[in-house]
Amino acid sequence: MLRKLNLLTVLLLLCLVFPLTAQGQGETAPAKEIELRWASIWVGNDSKAPAVEALVQEFNTKNAGKIKVVVEPQPDYNAYEQKVRTSLAAGQAPADIFTIKFNPTTATFYQSNLLMDFSKVMSDDWKKSFDAGSITQSTVDGMLKSLPMETAILPIWYNMDAFKKAGITSLPTTMDGMFAAFDKLKSIGIAPTSQMTGDTNAWTSMIWFSHFAVSLGGTDVWSKPFTDPAFVEAAKLTKRMITDYSTADAVGLGAGGSGGHFLAGRTAVFSNGPWYAGRADLAATPFFNSIKIAGLPPVGPTKDFMISRLQANICAASTKDAAKQQAILDFLQFLTSPSSIAKIAETSGAMFAIKTDYRPVNDLQKQFYDVASSAKSTAFDLEAAMGAEVTLEFAQQLGALALGKISAEEFCALVDRKIER
Repeated sequence: MLRKLNLLTVLLLLCLVFPLTAQGQGETAPAKEIELRWASIWVGNDSKAPAVEALVQEFNTKNAGKIKVVVEPQPDYNAYEQKVRTSLAAGQAPADIFTIKFNPTTATFYQSNLLMDFSKVMSDDWKKSFDAGSITQSTVDGMLKSLPMETAILPIWYNMDAFKKAGITSLPTTMDGMFAAFDKLKSIGIAPTSQMTGDTNAWTSMIWFSHFAVSLGGTDVWSKPFTDPAFVEAAKLTKRMITDYSTADAVGLGAGGSGGHFLAGRTAVFSNGPWYAGRADLAATPFFNSIKIAGLPPVGPTKDFMISRLQANICAASTKDAAKQQAILDFLQFLTSPSSIAKIAETSGAMFAIKTDYRPVNDLQKQFYDVASSAKSTAFDLEAAMGAEVTLEFAQQLGALALGKISAEEFCALVDRKIER
């Protein structure tokens, strides 16, 4: 009898266990949330930061439990660029998603298998949402390993309140007129321009140099040897801007200091891109509504042009994980959608390579669109045309040029040695 009871007990237990086991075999475990690391420069004081943060939150909420984008803040632009180069050289992608300034230096990244080739995974509709010219510029040997996102024109900014204090009521249209205006500004204690020789690209002074070089040598000037007379004369003019018409600390100064002088009203003329127009500290200045932007008055035969560039292209790490690849594509399609780009443009003033119906109402932001559309031609700046290594040499030698340690001819010869041909 006891044996029968034991047997019945075992059978009962088996009946209870087998259905549970069968049921478990028929179910699939819930998919694990995919985490995407984004090394983002659009954080902190960057004018795009608030809108980008809101968009990431929106995407994460919509995809809760499936995809989560984690932003790894990169507030130091120069250090970040070095991080990207170092990581890729070491055979490791810096993050699942990251940005680059597209130029001859970063174009070499396309040879790396670490980067996703969007030309193989983009839908036709997604591709058509981008500016065709920017897609063409971002394609190397048939590969599209970065998506053009932020674009820029780099005009000259004028604080017209400061000009009026010096008795100047209109923008200068010739270089002689500009120098005369600068002398008047100096006479009332205002340094005319924000210049700099520091950081890895001498940013604001590099923009001035680019204007001079293109006006003197044409929109194709970057194809010429750097010892060409156009570059030599551009170097002389840039030196004059630094030594005669800038702040005393211009040699060695970084972008924060250069911009800080303009924000504080210590300088009257500045150079930067549209993203700067959306800064809260700029909007808080008493002269914000007086700012006018324009091209530099011509110093050579080339006129009515604008310096422009691809400011930020988005890259993604290549992966054999199909689910992760799709998650990356889902996020990037969301981030580069016309509606998302319109939100970023509206709050930041930045310009983009994605087609939208957005048109700014803010006067300063609107000026960027007007100046861009009125330009008869465009040309790259030095960094966009020559790459990081050449620009670094430019910045390192610019201080010596400004201090009179080397001549303009020697300056150009030193930079020329860094150009690979």
